[in-house]
Amino acid sequence: MTRLENVEPPSGLVTDEFVLRPILATDAELDYAAVMESRDYLRTWEQSSWPTDDFTVAANRADLEGLEQRHTDRKAFTYTVMNPAGTECLGCVYLMPTDARSFAGARITPVGEHRWDDYAAAVYFWVRKSRLEAQLDRVLLDALRSWLVRDWSLGGHLVVTNEQFTQQVGLIGQTDLELRFEVEVPDKPGRYLAYE
Repeated sequence: MTRLENVEPPSGLVTDEFVLRPILATDAELDYAAVMESRDYLRTWEQSSWPTDDFTVAANRADLEGLEQRHTDRKAFTYTVMNPAGTECLGCVYLMPTDARSFAGARITPVGEHRWDDYAAAVYFWVRKSRLEAQLDRVLLDALRSWLVRDWSLGGHLVVTNEQFTQQVGLIGQTDLELRFEVEVPDKPGRYLAYE
């Protein structure tokens, strides 16, 4: 397994439907629009109250500054999903190391004979609510799967969602991805599901 800090992250991915590139603090306003449009289902996805109804562009910019710095420092990688013109944020993709602090206190149950530490990254993604009907989430997931194999030197990686985000669980269920782990994080109401 390759450790995430030793990985050279790709500069992004360009498709007919979207452009994937590292997120920047200067994306705050476009990202904020996507986050707030999608806030109801992002709260389910996050299993938290984020984003609150009074979340601001300034608070989002502060969040993005942290994500940009973590990307630069190779602690975790965050990519924004933009429309081809770069005028609208369509979602986000996150690659977190499987030894991240958020997993340290979790109860991780393998499904079968799998070992969590055989995987370098946990991959999360979301697309803005108005793009779900056009199945952009399916297009993004398919593109991510190819990109992660072709352009990354990760070795093993997992696609992660949570059981309460039934829309994304259903999407993953339509693929050949297989459940490898159930992850219970303290103070989270539902289990995370990790697929390979």
